[in-house]
Amino acid sequence: MTSKFLHSFLAVAVFGLTISAFAQTGSAAAPAGAGTSPAAPAASPTITTGTGSKIGTINIEQAVVGSNEGQRDFAALQKKLEPKQNELKSQNDELESLQKQYQTQSDKLNDDAKATLMKQIETKKKSFDRSVQDAQEDAQNQQKEIFQRILQKMAPVIVKHAQESGFAMIVDTSNPWPQSPILWYGESGDITKAVVDLYNVQSGVPAPAAAGTSPKPAGPKPATPKPAAPASTPPK
Repeated sequence: MTSKFLHSFLAVAVFGLTISAFAQTGSAAAPAGAGTSPAAPAASPTITTGTGSKIGTINIEQAVVGSNEGQRDFAALQKKLEPKQNELKSQNDELESLQKQYQTQSDKLNDDAKATLMKQIETKKKSFDRSVQDAQEDAQNQQKEIFQRILQKMAPVIVKHAQESGFAMIVDTSNPWPQSPILWYGESGDITKAVVDLYNVQSGVPAPAAAGTSPKPAGPKPATPKPAAPASTPPK
C-alpha cells in the first residue's frame, strides 16, 4: 500500500484559491457603509480573466513538483520520512512472521496456545494499521504544506506570464477528463514549462544534481509497507 503525494483535488483547490488572490486587477474592497450589518458575509473572491484572446493551460501539480524548489523540498521530505517507513516495515515483518507461524504450527498447538497466538496477531495488526494511518496523514499534511507554500510564490509568476503572453484564461490540467472539465487541449497553449523556468530563476534554487537519466517530474510517493493479511480464525 502506498500513500500518494499531491492528491488530485489539492492542485485544483489550492490553485483556484491562490490564483484568485493575484488575478484581481481591480481595487481593494470598499469599506462597508454605516448601515451595513457587520455580520454580513464578505463576497467570495472571483478569478478575473485577462484581456487577451487565448486560452492557455498549465499542469499545476507538475509545475510545483517539477520546479527546482519542489524537487528539493519533496526529496528532503521523503528522506525525512524514511525512518518511519523503516519502522513500519519492521512492524509488518513481525506481523507476517507471526501469521506464518500460526499457519504452519496451528495444527500442533492446543486450543489455548492457538487462541493466545491469534490474540497476539490481532493486537499487533491493529497497532500496525493505526501506525500506517497516522504515518499517511502526517506525510500528506507535510506535502500539502510544501505544495501550498510553493504555489503561493508561483501564483504571481503564472499570472504575470499569462498577462504578458496575451492569455484571457489559464486552466489547470492536473486531472484528466472526466475528473476535470478539460476534455482536450493542445500542447501549444501549455505554459507549464515556461512557468517552471521563470520560477526557477526567481527562486534562485539550483537544479538538483543529475543522477543518470532525469525522471519525469511526479509527486513523491514514499512507500508504505503493505499490511499483512490477517490470519484466518481457527476453526472451533
